[in-house]
Amino acid sequence: MKKNGGMRVAVRGMTLADLTEALSGRRPPWEIPIQHVSIDSRECGDGDVFVALPGERTDGHRYVGDAFQRGAIAALVHQEVSEGALHVDLERGPWPESLKLPVCFRVSRTLEALHRWAAWWRARSPVRVIGITGSVGKTSTKELTWAVLSRRYETLKTEGNLNSEVGLPLMLLRLTPRHQRAVLEMGMYARGEIAALCAIARPAVGVITLVGPVHLERLGSIEAIAAAKAELVEALPEDGVAVLNRDDPYVREMAGRTRARVFFYGLDPEADLWADEIASEGLEGIRFDLHYRGETFRRVRVSLLGRHSVHTALRAIAVGILEGLTWDEIFTGLRDPRAQLRLVAVPGLQGSILLDDTYNASPPSMLAALNLLAELEGRKIAVLGDMLELGTYEVEAHRLVGGRAGTVVDLLITVGPRARIIAREAMAVGLPADRAWACDSNAEAIEILRRILKSGDVVLVKGSRGLRMEEIVNALCEG
Repeated sequence: MKKNGGMRVAVRGMTLADLTEALSGRRPPWEIPIQHVSIDSRECGDGDVFVALPGERTDGHRYVGDAFQRGAIAALVHQEVSEGALHVDLERGPWPESLKLPVCFRVSRTLEALHRWAAWWRARSPVRVIGITGSVGKTSTKELTWAVLSRRYETLKTEGNLNSEVGLPLMLLRLTPRHQRAVLEMGMYARGEIAALCAIARPAVGVITLVGPVHLERLGSIEAIAAAKAELVEALPEDGVAVLNRDDPYVREMAGRTRARVFFYGLDPEADLWADEIASEGLEGIRFDLHYRGETFRRVRVSLLGRHSVHTALRAIAVGILEGLTWDEIFTGLRDPRAQLRLVAVPGLQGSILLDDTYNASPPSMLAALNLLAELEGRKIAVLGDMLELGTYEVEAHRLVGGRAGTVVDLLITVGPRARIIAREAMAVGLPADRAWACDSNAEAIEILRRILKSGDVVLVKGSRGLRMEEIVNALCEG
């Protein structure tokens, strides 16, 4: 199982009796409210339930006592812990007539119990779930889709990185009777994970962004990645809808792998929803003409950066159409400033502009970001870090990005050993050697940037999550 980060979610209207019924099928008289569910004891507070999960580096069972000291009223465990708390075996019993808090609820496996708890809670809700997956663009699509649907419906959305085998169940525990729609990212670490998430969330609509060489190191081939992503459309019911990118051949092929209705989007006029006349307006966003069922909407404008973002807009529009929104609601939602998009422009030192795209990186997203940089006015600087988990595609991918960078940037700074390939390839296609720096650390890159930045510079900062390149943006943003 992958490493678990700090995760704590607020829940409403849930009690320890609900937890017990979800995991045992029997409802006890323990109507004690739960405030939050957490997998990190350091985040626990009064009224929380702590789920003790095993991880790569440590085991949550070691921190049950810490969770109780911070106010947790219960812990889900699958082994005895010596904390002096009452232990109740939810699967075998016996049960006490009353609870003395804090209490340890014993189950066979805590991760499986978390899944069963979330599935039970979700099954009690009539909410329609929109699942989103793909190699890149999941988060931007989720944010914009949520903004559109929120014009009419009370809509839950994935928070932060809660899109995994641990995070998605936690998000479902946040459902309340008020929620009418839920827009959920579905991440993937291995084959079968998206299918497992679908079994819990039961999506009615599945959106696929695109398939690229992300997680190639673990899955081995693009075809295997596509098969893993297709688990979402395979799980949809007959009355569901698969929203597929017609411009990506791997995604287009998924139309044959679902029993649900297929809705294509893209730049191809054969798609159900398509766009043309795409134009970048720099840091102001993009505009395009939109076509659907014989109707054309001219010069639709959204605040997304880069021509590649038209696909993000099309996905959100498609879901809005399928969920019955009016065009006014859809277009208003596209302009909603509450959508927290990944790539943002922030003021930098010396009058520069920083393009903060530090959340993650893959070859397709790197190339898209460089294409955006090429569209902008000013001296173009790219700060590019390693792309991780590419397996045998690693060298070729970094060379591909370096070749594009060499034709776009005026100055190039790379961070990490793999990104040195980017620098070498950029110089091979013509970038002068005195305009490229290969750094080993963010601190080294920050030092160079402090020295060279001037007014009018546009600086793209992007790399894989493991490099923590937000440190560079934080050090250089104005104020």
